[in-house]
Amino acid sequence: MAQPNRNNEQLTELERLNDALSSGTFMQVRRLLNGLPPSEAAHLLESSPPNVRAVLWQLVDSDNEGEILQYLGDDLKTQFLLEMDSHEVLALTRELEDDDIADILQQLPDRVIREVLQSMDQQDRQRIEQVLAYAEDTAGGLMNTDTITVRPNITLDVVLRFLRRHDEIPEMTDSLIVVNRRDEFIGLLPLRKLLVSDLGITVREIMDTEVEAIPATMPDRDVAKLFERNDWVSAPVVDEHGKLLGRITIDDVVDVIREQANHSLMSMAGLDEDEDTFAPILKTLPRRSIWLGLNLFTAFIASYVVGFFELTIEKVVALAVLMPIVASMGGVAGTQTQTVLIRGIAMGQVSRNNTSWLLNREMKLGLINGIVWATLIGAATIWRFNDYLLASVIAAAIIINLLTASIIGTLLPVMLKRVGIDPALAGGVLLTTFTDCVGFLAFLGIATLVFL
Repeated sequence: MAQPNRNNEQLTELERLNDALSSGTFMQVRRLLNGLPPSEAAHLLESSPPNVRAVLWQLVDSDNEGEILQYLGDDLKTQFLLEMDSHEVLALTRELEDDDIADILQQLPDRVIREVLQSMDQQDRQRIEQVLAYAEDTAGGLMNTDTITVRPNITLDVVLRFLRRHDEIPEMTDSLIVVNRRDEFIGLLPLRKLLVSDLGITVREIMDTEVEAIPATMPDRDVAKLFERNDWVSAPVVDEHGKLLGRITIDDVVDVIREQANHSLMSMAGLDEDEDTFAPILKTLPRRSIWLGLNLFTAFIASYVVGFFELTIEKVVALAVLMPIVASMGGVAGTQTQTVLIRGIAMGQVSRNNTSWLLNREMKLGLINGIVWATLIGAATIWRFNDYLLASVIAAAIIINLLTASIIGTLLPVMLKRVGIDPALAGGVLLTTFTDCVGFLAFLGIATLVFL
């Protein structure tokens, strides 16, 4: 119930800003915009047309720019960053965490990145370079180097006195990280144990050594799965030698999960997950045209198959009326199967060991569904055309196409994944082509044998 209310509040703020902009009361707009939490201010920017965005961004206080930027999509973030010089970029990153700074820098040309890094002091530069050394979609690219570490041989009393020397501890610190003299990860000291244990005992006596650190090269998808499986708030990140590099917190993992969901949704239409709702026509047109062109190519393949049976269609006109039913049923059945497989692959549930079981299950489902729907469609065909032979032809084609769709829907995502192609991106077009071609071939082929 809370989400719709929040969306209504954001809509109200957007309307108030638009009203203020229309009336020319820019001081009111500045006050409204800078009074919002950074995430909501970013949402309002992304919900505005390009000409309004430019005005709103000029009204954002410099102290808030960095916080707002980290919540913007890559396209809009890059657009604003490219309008800044290196000194402006450095200024807006001063209060941000290392991983957020790295995300911002990765949107900039190499020349600007070098200038920004050179403007930092040596300690800050080393921390940021450590994050930038890893790909954005790995644990190393997600991590933050702001950690609190302790040694295993000190007492809890010393740990507490050490913590009190800090003005504040890093956000989402649920555990202190235990390392040896070589900064190699040993275990975790949960704060919930620290606060209730005897202050005279050592860290070694109550630390958790069963938690394994995350390798810096681990893909962010796998990191998200570990957080979900273990209900982590934060987790340490180590290099190949077990040396502590930093930690990942749940807020970064939530971003990964959201990006994965966006990617899956947008990929089904052949679009980029960071597609800007208000992107200019010249920027949007090429992205959509490529996908439409690919779809047209596959449609020609299906049309080519139909072309083999022109004489059959001319003699039995009812075939032209019934053809879309066969293709549509196969497409829906295949999409259902493929969606289940893609979700299973994304969650790490599908492997070589269980693919055959899934294939067997989907084939049985396809056969049962085929028989049920073939019976219903056959009955409808008899009622409409009073032709039992035609009903038998379409019933057989439905069974064949639904069975084929279940096989293709199962195997296609697995094969695409093995050759390094995103199933969510390429699977839809290929599946539709297969089910259309098989459906037309089965329906018109059987009809040709029966009627000619």
